[in-house]
Amino acid sequence: MQDLFDPWMHPFPTALVAAVIVILLGSIRMAQEYQRAVIFLLGRVVGTRGPGLFLKLPFIERAVIVDLRTITTQLETQETVTSDGVPVKVNAVVWYHAVIPAKTIVAVLDWHEAVRQAALTALRDTIGQSELDHLLKDRLNANIDLKQLLSAAVQKWGVEIAAVELKDLDIPENMQRAIAKEAEAIREKRARIIKADGELEAATKLNEAAAIIAPHPSALELRRLQALTEIGVEHNSVIIVSLPVENNATAMSAAFAKSIGDINEPRHSEGPSSGSDH
Repeated sequence: MQDLFDPWMHPFPTALVAAVIVILLGSIRMAQEYQRAVIFLLGRVVGTRGPGLFLKLPFIERAVIVDLRTITTQLETQETVTSDGVPVKVNAVVWYHAVIPAKTIVAVLDWHEAVRQAALTALRDTIGQSELDHLLKDRLNANIDLKQLLSAAVQKWGVEIAAVELKDLDIPENMQRAIAKEAEAIREKRARIIKADGELEAATKLNEAAAIIAPHPSALELRRLQALTEIGVEHNSVIIVSLPVENNATAMSAAFAKSIGDINEPRHSEGPSSGSDH
């Protein structure tokens, strides 16, 4: 009689207990470190749970998992026109992640596709508001402008833009030739300026040297003779130079004075011997 009234011997209580156990086990959920669970209670958002284990009330609560990791999306190439009327083809890469999971689920149906479309629109707007030189020479600021424009668009969805980078920028071939010519002209301008600066500095030095040599004609002639000697050595040739008459007279006077000095110079070797004889 005792076994007849044992509740575990009847199928209904056993099935009920098993159902309760299954429901409790099914209410246990787990979210990874990079995930959050948005909880809906009878259709209303009541908060987020996770990471780790959490309980979800059966039948009346629903959990939607949102990945918080940074997502990388490459935008397809867009054909647009810059503010100065140059047609370009450009694409970009976007890094984004969810920061408010509840907004990400409630505010937009497919937040990944929404971010991608917003990025394409922001890319076209940024290119349309920028000049070609700005895009080519100042790519960093163009990326900053694109990021600010895109961040303002996706903020209402609980999404944050980590970075945006312009990847490829293709311009027409005729514009490439024009840019190459401009760069060549700039390099030629710099070369001419450097050459002119060198000539100016050389002229200044020559002017200073001339001011020093001008009061001394003989120094000027010596410098000229030195230059002629250097030219003859370099080119292996014979150079005939006619010197001015005053320079010849000066040279002859110097030679005559030197010879007179040699004659009047006493002979030290004969003096002591004559003295000893007397």
